[in-house]
Amino acid sequence: MKKYLGSCAIAAIVLATAGSAMARDQIKVTGSSTVFPYSQAAAEEYANKTGKAAPVVESVGTGGGFKAFCGGIGEDFADITGASRAIKDSEVKLCADNGVTDITEALIGYDGLSIAVSRANTTDWSLTEEQIFKALAAELPDGKGGFIANPNQMWSDIDPALPATKIVAFGPPPTSGTRDAFVELVMHDGCKGLPGMADLQKADADKWNEVCSRMRQDGPFVEAGENDNLIVQRLEADANSIGIFGYSFLFENSDKLKDVKINGVPATFETIADGTYPVARPLFFYVKNAHRDVIPGMKEFLEEYMSDAALGQDGYMAERGLTPLAPEKFKEAQKAVLEGKKFGS
Repeated sequence: MKKYLGSCAIAAIVLATAGSAMARDQIKVTGSSTVFPYSQAAAEEYANKTGKAAPVVESVGTGGGFKAFCGGIGEDFADITGASRAIKDSEVKLCADNGVTDITEALIGYDGLSIAVSRANTTDWSLTEEQIFKALAAELPDGKGGFIANPNQMWSDIDPALPATKIVAFGPPPTSGTRDAFVELVMHDGCKGLPGMADLQKADADKWNEVCSRMRQDGPFVEAGENDNLIVQRLEADANSIGIFGYSFLFENSDKLKDVKINGVPATFETIADGTYPVARPLFFYVKNAHRDVIPGMKEFLEEYMSDAALGQDGYMAERGLTPLAPEKFKEAQKAVLEGKKFGS
Protein backbone atom coordinates (compact mmCIF):
# COMPACT_ATOMS: atom_id res chain seq x y z
CA MET A 1 0.00 0.00 0.00
CA LYS A 2 1.21 3.46 -0.85
CA LYS A 3 2.53 5.48 2.05
CA TYR A 4 0.10 8.24 2.98
CA LEU A 5 1.36 11.77 3.39
CA GLY A 6 1.84 13.08 6.92
CA SER A 7 -1.42 14.05 8.59
CA CYS A 8 -2.29 17.55 9.70
CA ALA A 9 -4.67 18.77 12.38
CA ILE A 10 -8.24 18.82 11.10
CA ALA A 11 -10.19 19.58 14.25
CA ALA A 12 -10.40 23.29 13.45
CA ILE A 13 -11.62 22.59 9.93
CA VAL A 14 -14.27 20.15 11.17
CA LEU A 15 -15.52 22.65 13.76
CA ALA A 16 -15.60 25.42 11.19
CA THR A 17 -17.66 23.35 8.77
CA ALA A 18 -19.76 21.35 11.22
CA GLY A 19 -22.59 23.84 11.27
CA SER A 20 -23.05 23.84 7.52
CA ALA A 21 -22.38 20.12 7.19
CA MET A 22 -25.14 19.37 9.69
CA ALA A 23 -27.54 21.16 7.32
CA ARG A 24 -27.14 18.18 4.97
CA ASP A 25 -29.13 15.19 6.16
CA GLN A 26 -28.15 12.84 3.32
CA ILE A 27 -24.85 11.03 2.95
CA LYS A 28 -23.04 11.70 -0.34
CA VAL A 29 -21.40 8.77 -2.11
CA THR A 30 -19.61 9.24 -5.42
CA GLY A 31 -17.08 7.47 -7.63
CA SER A 32 -16.71 4.38 -9.80
CA SER A 33 -19.50 3.18 -12.07
CA THR A 34 -18.43 -0.37 -11.20
CA VAL A 35 -18.79 0.19 -7.45
CA PHE A 36 -22.01 2.20 -7.95
CA PRO A 37 -24.47 -0.75 -7.82
CA TYR A 38 -22.96 -1.97 -4.54
CA SER A 39 -23.13 1.47 -2.93
CA GLN A 40 -26.69 1.83 -4.24
CA ALA A 41 -27.65 -1.53 -2.73
CA ALA A 42 -26.21 -0.54 0.65
CA ALA A 43 -28.01 2.82 0.45
CA GLU A 44 -31.35 1.09 -0.17
CA GLU A 45 -30.85 -1.34 2.70
CA TYR A 46 -29.81 1.47 5.03
CA ALA A 47 -32.93 3.48 4.17
CA ASN A 48 -35.21 0.46 4.57
CA LYS A 49 -33.76 -0.51 7.96
CA THR A 50 -33.41 2.96 9.51
CA GLY A 51 -36.26 4.88 7.91
CA LYS A 52 -33.78 7.68 7.18
CA ALA A 53 -33.18 9.33 3.83
CA ALA A 54 -31.17 7.11 1.49
CA PRO A 55 -27.65 8.31 0.71
CA VAL A 56 -27.24 10.09 -2.61
CA VAL A 57 -25.11 7.82 -4.80
CA GLU A 58 -23.51 9.21 -7.97
CA SER A 59 -21.62 7.45 -10.76
CA VAL A 60 -18.88 9.75 -12.05
CA GLY A 61 -15.96 7.34 -12.52
CA THR A 62 -13.08 6.58 -10.20
CA GLY A 63 -11.04 9.64 -11.17
CA GLY A 64 -14.04 11.96 -10.97
CA GLY A 65 -14.95 10.48 -7.61
CA PHE A 66 -11.54 11.17 -6.12
CA LYS A 67 -11.67 14.71 -7.48
CA ALA A 68 -14.99 15.30 -5.71
CA PHE A 69 -13.97 13.45 -2.54
CA CYS A 70 -10.61 15.21 -2.24
CA GLY A 71 -12.07 18.68 -2.85
CA GLY A 72 -12.36 19.48 0.83
CA ILE A 73 -14.24 18.97 4.09
CA GLY A 74 -17.82 20.13 4.59
CA GLU A 75 -21.29 19.67 3.18
CA ASP A 76 -20.27 20.51 -0.40
CA PHE A 77 -17.92 17.52 -0.60
CA ALA A 78 -18.54 13.78 -0.83
CA ASP A 79 -18.34 11.63 2.30
CA ILE A 80 -17.41 8.38 0.56
CA THR A 81 -16.06 7.49 -2.88
CA GLY A 82 -15.99 4.14 -4.64
CA ALA A 83 -13.00 3.16 -6.74
CA SER A 84 -12.10 0.39 -9.15
CA ARG A 85 -8.41 0.90 -8.38
CA ALA A 86 -6.38 2.06 -5.40
CA ILE A 87 -5.95 5.79 -4.81
CA LYS A 88 -3.01 7.33 -6.70
CA ASP A 89 -0.21 9.36 -5.10
CA SER A 90 -1.43 12.42 -7.01
CA GLU A 91 -4.90 11.97 -5.50
CA VAL A 92 -3.47 11.52 -2.02
CA LYS A 93 -1.70 14.86 -2.54
CA LEU A 94 -4.88 16.51 -3.82
CA CYS A 95 -6.71 15.35 -0.71
CA ALA A 96 -3.93 16.56 1.57
CA ASP A 97 -3.75 19.94 -0.17
CA ASN A 98 -7.45 20.40 0.60
CA GLY A 99 -7.28 19.28 4.22
CA VAL A 100 -8.57 15.75 3.66
CA THR A 101 -5.91 13.92 5.61
CA ASP A 102 -7.82 11.29 7.60
CA ILE A 103 -9.16 8.64 5.23
CA THR A 104 -10.07 4.99 5.67
CA GLU A 105 -9.52 2.64 2.72
CA ALA A 106 -11.70 -0.45 2.37
CA LEU A 107 -11.13 -3.35 0.00
CA ILE A 108 -14.69 -4.62 -0.57
CA GLY A 109 -14.23 -7.42 -3.10
CA TYR A 110 -13.12 -8.24 -6.62
CA ASP A 111 -14.44 -7.65 -10.09
CA GLY A 112 -13.45 -9.19 -13.37
CA LEU A 113 -12.97 -6.81 -16.25
CA SER A 114 -15.16 -8.30 -18.92
CA ILE A 115 -15.52 -8.02 -22.66
CA ALA A 116 -19.02 -8.80 -23.86
CA VAL A 117 -21.17 -9.05 -26.97
CA SER A 118 -24.88 -9.11 -27.57
CA ARG A 119 -26.60 -12.48 -27.22
CA ALA A 120 -27.71 -11.91 -30.81
CA ASN A 121 -24.07 -12.47 -31.84
CA THR A 122 -23.71 -16.15 -32.76
CA THR A 123 -19.89 -16.32 -32.61
CA ASP A 124 -18.33 -18.27 -29.73
CA TRP A 125 -15.87 -15.49 -28.96
CA SER A 126 -12.47 -16.07 -27.42
CA LEU A 127 -9.66 -13.52 -27.67
CA THR A 128 -6.11 -13.42 -26.39
CA GLU A 129 -4.75 -10.29 -24.76
CA GLU A 130 -2.36 -9.91 -27.69
CA GLN A 131 -5.27 -10.00 -30.16
CA ILE A 132 -7.12 -7.38 -28.13
CA PHE A 133 -4.04 -5.15 -28.15
CA LYS A 134 -3.66 -5.55 -31.90
CA ALA A 135 -7.29 -4.53 -32.31
CA LEU A 136 -7.36 -1.49 -30.04
CA ALA A 137 -3.84 -0.05 -29.71
CA ALA A 138 -3.12 3.24 -31.46
CA GLU A 139 0.24 1.97 -32.77
CA LEU A 140 1.83 -1.38 -33.46
CA PRO A 141 5.50 -2.37 -33.91
CA ASP A 142 6.55 -2.30 -37.58
CA GLY A 143 9.14 -5.07 -37.12
CA LYS A 144 11.97 -2.65 -37.92
CA GLY A 145 12.33 -0.97 -34.55
CA GLY A 146 9.66 1.63 -35.19
CA PHE A 147 5.87 1.91 -35.00
CA ILE A 148 2.99 2.35 -37.41
CA ALA A 149 -0.58 3.50 -36.98
CA ASN A 150 -2.76 0.46 -36.28
CA PRO A 151 -3.88 -0.80 -39.72
CA ASN A 152 -6.30 -3.48 -38.49
CA GLN A 153 -9.91 -2.75 -39.42
CA MET A 154 -11.40 -6.26 -39.30
CA TRP A 155 -10.96 -8.92 -36.65
CA SER A 156 -9.83 -11.26 -39.43
CA ASP A 157 -6.97 -8.83 -40.19
CA ILE A 158 -5.50 -9.89 -36.84
CA ASP A 159 -6.16 -13.61 -37.22
CA PRO A 160 -7.96 -15.32 -40.12
CA ALA A 161 -9.73 -17.53 -37.58
CA LEU A 162 -11.53 -14.49 -36.14
CA PRO A 163 -14.76 -13.17 -37.68
CA ALA A 164 -14.54 -11.06 -40.84
CA THR A 165 -16.37 -8.19 -39.16
CA LYS A 166 -15.34 -4.61 -38.41
CA ILE A 167 -13.58 -3.96 -35.11
CA VAL A 168 -15.94 -1.85 -33.02
CA ALA A 169 -15.31 -1.69 -29.27
CA PHE A 170 -17.22 0.52 -26.83
CA GLY A 171 -15.26 1.29 -23.69
CA PRO A 172 -14.81 3.69 -20.79
CA PRO A 173 -13.15 7.14 -20.93
CA PRO A 174 -9.75 7.98 -19.40
CA THR A 175 -11.37 9.22 -16.16
CA SER A 176 -12.67 5.73 -15.44
CA GLY A 177 -10.95 3.22 -13.19
CA THR A 178 -12.21 0.58 -15.59
CA ARG A 179 -10.16 2.22 -18.34
CA ASP A 180 -7.07 2.28 -16.09
CA ALA A 181 -7.54 -1.39 -15.27
CA PHE A 182 -8.13 -2.35 -18.90
CA VAL A 183 -4.92 -0.63 -19.98
CA GLU A 184 -2.87 -2.17 -17.20
CA LEU A 185 -4.34 -5.69 -17.20
CA VAL A 186 -5.11 -6.21 -20.88
CA MET A 187 -3.25 -3.76 -23.11
CA HIS A 188 0.07 -3.98 -21.27
CA ASP A 189 -0.05 -7.78 -21.13
CA GLY A 190 -1.01 -7.96 -24.79
CA CYS A 191 1.82 -5.61 -25.73
CA LYS A 192 4.62 -7.42 -23.90
CA GLY A 193 5.10 -10.29 -26.30
CA LEU A 194 5.16 -8.31 -29.54
CA PRO A 195 8.47 -8.07 -31.47
CA GLY A 196 10.92 -5.63 -29.91
CA MET A 197 8.71 -4.63 -26.98
CA ALA A 198 10.74 -6.44 -24.32
CA ASP A 199 13.89 -4.64 -25.47
CA LEU A 200 12.06 -1.31 -25.60
CA GLN A 201 10.80 -1.76 -22.04
CA LYS A 202 14.39 -2.20 -20.84
CA ALA A 203 15.77 0.67 -22.90
CA ASP A 204 12.98 3.25 -22.55
CA ALA A 205 10.23 2.40 -20.06
CA ASP A 206 8.39 5.69 -20.70
CA LYS A 207 8.16 5.03 -24.45
CA TRP A 208 7.05 1.46 -23.79
CA ASN A 209 4.31 2.69 -21.46
CA GLU A 210 3.16 5.26 -24.03
CA VAL A 211 2.94 2.76 -26.88
CA CYS A 212 1.37 0.02 -24.78
CA SER A 213 -1.21 2.32 -23.17
CA ARG A 214 -2.57 4.48 -26.00
CA MET A 215 -5.95 3.45 -27.37
CA ARG A 216 -6.65 4.13 -31.01
CA GLN A 217 -8.74 7.17 -31.94
CA ASP A 218 -9.47 6.42 -35.57
CA GLY A 219 -12.85 4.77 -35.04
CA PRO A 220 -12.60 1.12 -33.89
CA PHE A 221 -12.41 2.11 -30.20
CA VAL A 222 -15.26 4.35 -29.06
CA GLU A 223 -15.31 6.08 -25.67
CA ALA A 224 -18.86 5.52 -24.44
CA GLY A 225 -18.82 7.60 -21.24
CA GLU A 226 -19.35 6.50 -17.65
CA ASN A 227 -22.87 5.13 -18.19
CA ASP A 228 -22.51 1.40 -18.83
CA ASN A 229 -26.19 1.17 -19.79
CA LEU A 230 -25.36 3.12 -22.95
CA ILE A 231 -22.82 0.46 -23.91
CA VAL A 232 -25.50 -2.22 -23.55
CA GLN A 233 -27.79 -0.25 -25.86
CA ARG A 234 -25.02 0.07 -28.45
CA LEU A 235 -24.20 -3.64 -28.30
CA GLU A 236 -27.85 -4.45 -28.84
CA ALA A 237 -27.95 -2.05 -31.81
CA ASP A 238 -24.79 -3.58 -33.36
CA ALA A 239 -24.47 -7.28 -32.60
CA ASN A 240 -20.93 -7.37 -34.07
CA SER A 241 -19.56 -4.81 -31.60
CA ILE A 242 -17.94 -5.57 -28.26
CA GLY A 243 -18.19 -3.72 -24.96
CA ILE A 244 -15.76 -3.32 -22.07
CA PHE A 245 -16.96 -3.03 -18.46
CA GLY A 246 -16.85 -4.70 -15.06
CA TYR A 247 -18.09 -8.29 -14.69
CA SER A 248 -20.75 -7.17 -12.25
CA PHE A 249 -22.44 -5.22 -15.03
CA LEU A 250 -22.23 -8.19 -17.41
CA PHE A 251 -23.73 -10.35 -14.66
CA GLU A 252 -26.63 -7.93 -14.18
CA ASN A 253 -27.30 -7.91 -17.95
CA SER A 254 -26.72 -11.60 -18.66
CA ASP A 255 -30.14 -11.80 -20.33
CA LYS A 256 -28.85 -9.42 -23.03
CA LEU A 257 -25.10 -10.04 -23.11
CA LYS A 258 -22.59 -12.89 -23.11
CA ASP A 259 -18.92 -12.77 -22.29
CA VAL A 260 -15.93 -13.04 -24.59
CA LYS A 261 -13.47 -15.57 -23.18
CA ILE A 262 -10.00 -14.13 -22.58
CA ASN A 263 -7.08 -16.49 -23.16
CA GLY A 264 -9.72 -19.22 -23.33
CA VAL A 265 -11.08 -18.56 -19.81
CA PRO A 266 -14.68 -17.41 -19.28
CA ALA A 267 -15.51 -14.68 -16.78
CA THR A 268 -17.36 -16.23 -13.83
CA PHE A 269 -17.45 -15.75 -10.08
CA GLU A 270 -15.33 -18.87 -9.70
CA THR A 271 -12.61 -17.94 -12.22
CA ILE A 272 -12.34 -14.41 -10.83
CA ALA A 273 -12.10 -15.65 -7.24
CA ASP A 274 -9.53 -18.38 -7.94
CA GLY A 275 -7.34 -16.19 -10.15
CA THR A 276 -7.63 -18.25 -13.34
CA TYR A 277 -9.44 -15.43 -15.14
CA PRO A 278 -6.61 -13.18 -16.33
CA VAL A 279 -8.35 -9.83 -15.98
CA ALA A 280 -9.52 -9.25 -12.41
CA ARG A 281 -9.11 -6.27 -10.10
CA PRO A 282 -9.83 -5.24 -6.51
CA LEU A 283 -12.63 -2.79 -5.69
CA PHE A 284 -12.43 -0.17 -2.94
CA PHE A 285 -14.23 2.59 -1.17
CA TYR A 286 -12.73 5.46 0.79
CA VAL A 287 -14.28 7.15 3.83
CA LYS A 288 -13.70 10.76 4.86
CA ASN A 289 -13.33 10.32 8.61
CA ALA A 290 -13.80 14.02 9.40
CA HIS A 291 -17.44 13.55 8.35
CA ARG A 292 -18.19 10.48 10.48
CA ASP A 293 -19.51 12.41 13.49
CA VAL A 294 -20.89 15.33 11.50
CA ILE A 295 -23.03 13.91 8.70
CA PRO A 296 -26.11 12.18 10.19
CA GLY A 297 -26.23 8.43 9.63
CA MET A 298 -22.61 7.91 8.57
CA LYS A 299 -21.93 5.36 11.32
CA GLU A 300 -25.05 3.34 10.56
CA PHE A 301 -24.46 3.43 6.81
CA LEU A 302 -20.89 2.19 7.16
CA GLU A 303 -22.09 -0.60 9.45
CA GLU A 304 -24.60 -1.62 6.78
CA TYR A 305 -22.07 -1.43 3.94
CA MET A 306 -19.54 -3.57 5.81
CA SER A 307 -22.05 -6.03 7.28
CA ASP A 308 -21.96 -9.78 6.71
CA ALA A 309 -25.39 -9.45 5.09
CA ALA A 310 -23.93 -7.07 2.49
CA LEU A 311 -20.33 -8.15 1.79
CA GLY A 312 -20.26 -11.67 3.21
CA GLN A 313 -19.93 -14.80 1.08
CA ASP A 314 -23.70 -15.00 0.60
CA GLY A 315 -24.40 -11.28 0.93
CA TYR A 316 -26.68 -9.23 -1.27
CA MET A 317 -23.73 -7.62 -3.05
CA ALA A 318 -22.60 -11.05 -4.28
CA GLU A 319 -26.09 -11.41 -5.73
CA ARG A 320 -25.38 -8.26 -7.74
CA GLY A 321 -22.11 -9.54 -9.17
CA LEU A 322 -19.40 -8.81 -6.58
CA THR A 323 -16.83 -11.52 -5.99
CA PRO A 324 -16.56 -11.53 -2.17
CA LEU A 325 -13.34 -11.40 -0.18
CA ALA A 326 -12.08 -14.47 1.62
CA PRO A 327 -13.53 -14.47 5.17
CA GLU A 328 -10.24 -13.47 6.83
CA LYS A 329 -9.68 -10.54 4.47
CA PHE A 330 -13.28 -9.46 4.86
CA LYS A 331 -12.95 -9.32 8.65
CA GLU A 332 -9.81 -7.18 8.29
CA ALA A 333 -11.61 -4.75 5.98
CA GLN A 334 -14.66 -4.68 8.22
CA LYS A 335 -12.55 -3.89 11.29
CA ALA A 336 -10.62 -1.15 9.46
CA VAL A 337 -13.81 0.67 8.41
CA LEU A 338 -15.77 0.33 11.62
CA GLU A 339 -12.78 1.48 13.67
CA GLY A 340 -11.86 4.27 11.25
CA LYS A 341 -8.34 3.01 10.55
CA LYS A 342 -6.34 5.78 8.91
CA PHE A 343 -5.07 5.08 5.40
CA GLY A 344 -1.31 4.52 5.40
CA SER A 345 -1.07 3.74 9.12
